[in-house]
Amino acid sequence: MSESRPQLDRRTFIAGTAAGAGCLALAGCGLLPGRRSRLPNIVYIIADDMGYGDPACFNASSKIPTPNLDRLAVEGMRFADAHSGSAVCTPTRYGILTGRYAWRTRLQSGVLWGYSPPLIEPDRMTVASLLHAQGYHTACAGKWHLGLGWHTTDGVKPGDGADEAGKNIDYSRPVSDGPTTHGFDYFYGIPASLDMVPYVYVENDRVEAPPTDRIEGRGGLAFYRGGPAAPGFDHEQTLPRLARKAVGFIDEHCAAGTGAPFFLYFPLSSPHTPVLPTAAWAGRSGAGPYGDFVAQTDGVLGEVLAAIDRHQLVQDTLVIVTSDNGSTMTPMHEYDHLPNDGLRGRKSDVWDGGHRIPFLARWPGTVPAGTTCPETICLTDLLATCADLTGTRLPEDAGEDSWSILSALRGRIRGPVREATVHHSIEGMFAIRQGRWKLIEGRGSGGWTGGGEDDEAPGQLYDIETDLDESTNLYRERPDVVAELTALLDRYRSQGRSAPLSR
Repeated sequence: MSESRPQLDRRTFIAGTAAGAGCLALAGCGLLPGRRSRLPNIVYIIADDMGYGDPACFNASSKIPTPNLDRLAVEGMRFADAHSGSAVCTPTRYGILTGRYAWRTRLQSGVLWGYSPPLIEPDRMTVASLLHAQGYHTACAGKWHLGLGWHTTDGVKPGDGADEAGKNIDYSRPVSDGPTTHGFDYFYGIPASLDMVPYVYVENDRVEAPPTDRIEGRGGLAFYRGGPAAPGFDHEQTLPRLARKAVGFIDEHCAAGTGAPFFLYFPLSSPHTPVLPTAAWAGRSGAGPYGDFVAQTDGVLGEVLAAIDRHQLVQDTLVIVTSDNGSTMTPMHEYDHLPNDGLRGRKSDVWDGGHRIPFLARWPGTVPAGTTCPETICLTDLLATCADLTGTRLPEDAGEDSWSILSALRGRIRGPVREATVHHSIEGMFAIRQGRWKLIEGRGSGGWTGGGEDDEAPGQLYDIETDLDESTNLYRERPDVVAELTALLDRYRSQGRSAPLSR
């Protein structure tokens, strides 16, 4: 893709703690007369494996206190039918940043590992590069999980294999293809999920400390794989560390006083395994260690909201909080808690428990407070929404599966936001949702739950409007709907896009 873009600013911003920075708040962030930007700051926070039924504002029977998520529901808009682009994390993150379904790439199933080659194509537009070109200061703090472009000591590049694929990594050299090559001015985070090696922190394009130690793996809810780790790497302290970096970015941006808007992409490492709530959060929920970790995740959101409050940015900031897929947890009967609120399936599955997710948005004066949007949206929609927001026309080779939800955010819905939405499981099973109908190309979950072996129909068709549990398969009863949705899904796959060209 040939596109003229400004050279990315590689400034390194010191992400300090929130303490001691508040006195600098009024010096920046566009708060002085004549310095306010017409474009909002954008804070996009994505939890890792938080289910639809975990936040109290989505599940009145939740046993987990989530006061900050609940606050956003009161002060903003709740999307009741939001979906991740996949039922697992890497493909969803690709879709968030590129506006394109990840099954259009080499990743036809599964996820990347800590040493995997980059998934985002070198010249592909991302949300960060689009906003950077519009004058935004862009940062990512958290879990990347899209490949980093590691250099090796022998010239043999690591592949898409698992844990021990990185024995020949040259940690003294910068990574060649991470966030700062895809539109982000600043990055601090971990290469992949917190249960995947290598256990290191990366700042911009450099490993902060090489993994000269090795740690033993753990099992159960605290699961993580054994392998190379930086000296003193502490899984339990990763979430607090990432939170300090995210808050520190806001503080440093405001201290700089440029008046430019900022985009903070904050992909959390929680409540994904290892489930390790800190001592301050242990026992705080009514749903065991997992519930405590979700409560701590909500607490991190509270830290970011406090920074926005402290710098008087509430009116000027669009905050979006969501999850990358459904919870991996099955019903927690011992705590009377349903992480996915009774939806069928869980993370990895093509059923709604795998990809229907909580989604909240707040932007006072633009997003109507205390409202609920019933329309189907997808996390791939961020790119087109940001383009709409900034008055940018997307080129034909960008955001192929992204639809703007700006009208929905403004409460001005006059019909469906999207023509249809494609779902994808960890094993590569497809489904397509249009209105009330959901067609699944195959039997079972396409993921870890299994099931469907006794169903004689070759596929599944559900009326989501009357059967949210996906319990009554109408595949044989409605061949007309099956044929129509099959043709639409085939068209989406063959033409390379699902979103309209003229946007």
